[in-house]
Amino acid sequence: MSKRDYYEILGVARNATETELKKAYRRLAMKYHPDRNPDDDQAEARFKEAKEAYEILGDPRKRAAYDQFGHAGVDHTVGGGGGFSAADAFGDIFGDVFGDIFGGGRGRGRSRVFRGADLRYDLDLELEQAAFGDEVTIRAPVMAECQECGGSGAEKDTGPATCETCGGSGTVRMQQGFFSIQQTCPRCRGAGTVIAHPCGACHGEGRVREMKTLSVKIPPGVDSGDRIRLAGEGEAGRNGGPPGDLYVEINVRPHPIFERRDSDLACEIPVSFATLVLGGSVDVPTLKGEVSLKIPEETQTGRVFRLRGKGIKPVRGGPVGDLMVRVSAETPVKLSKAQRDLLEKFEASLQSSTVSHSPREHSWLDGVKAFFEKLGSATRD
Repeated sequence: MSKRDYYEILGVARNATETELKKAYRRLAMKYHPDRNPDDDQAEARFKEAKEAYEILGDPRKRAAYDQFGHAGVDHTVGGGGGFSAADAFGDIFGDVFGDIFGGGRGRGRSRVFRGADLRYDLDLELEQAAFGDEVTIRAPVMAECQECGGSGAEKDTGPATCETCGGSGTVRMQQGFFSIQQTCPRCRGAGTVIAHPCGACHGEGRVREMKTLSVKIPPGVDSGDRIRLAGEGEAGRNGGPPGDLYVEINVRPHPIFERRDSDLACEIPVSFATLVLGGSVDVPTLKGEVSLKIPEETQTGRVFRLRGKGIKPVRGGPVGDLMVRVSAETPVKLSKAQRDLLEKFEASLQSSTVSHSPREHSWLDGVKAFFEKLGSATRD
């Protein structure tokens, strides 16, 4: 299948300037980048096609060969005039290997694009927000493309100039005895171009730091450590490269009542001594309001009751968790003399009774006795 014309792929005229080529490629790269079209094979093919076109037309030597001989002029697999010779190809490969070893690589500057860095934003949420989901607005500091120069780093109506040291290739060859070693150009640092008149807004960087306001949708059930990916909201790329992503790291604040355990919740509620002994009901808080919990008579402090379906639905699916309620006996305070007299009479009646009213007393005393017997045996030994 024949290749499409590179100028047609980028949608520019054959006399397009370097700046026009770069803007056209940047627009196509943003539109068809695989990260933005994860399930679209056609978009990935268009992205590769645009990248190949810019790699040829963005390099003056390759562009001249393409203008004269078409695809045959830049295809190593095709022989004939105008194309690169075998010696050129061997020299490029040789330079690549030793250039990578000694730092720098080839760096055909005008065809090298760099994806923007990924960023992280720490977001604190209340338990209710994490449980039911929410939509929050954040402001994140990012490196964005400079609007004054369009990311070129040069003043308006000017552009980067070809580096005189490397002739625009981004690399220089260093002769060391028998070997010719290719290294990154020290002047342009592999870009192939230098900026004679830097943009006043970004000082030649092509990017400026700004605060970006973003809306983040929090799915129900998220927990601390979960991450939400905002594609393309990271730092701007360089030389037409795609932007990075912004990862929102979730942290759920401690709750005054509930403790979260995956999809379950746990809480402790105080219950009066009389309710534990005689039985009754108490109101228990949940994330959706209060519910009534029946307390059987003779309930011991520390008993845990399970309220099914009163927890959190996991963000990755599954049944809703439960609420584990631990009851704790609440000791009365500030008793009157009459109340104290009644309590003393009640305690005396328990002591004089022939029935055991302390179900845990014997097991506890047996445990204490066994502990001291073991301790005494160890001392004798």
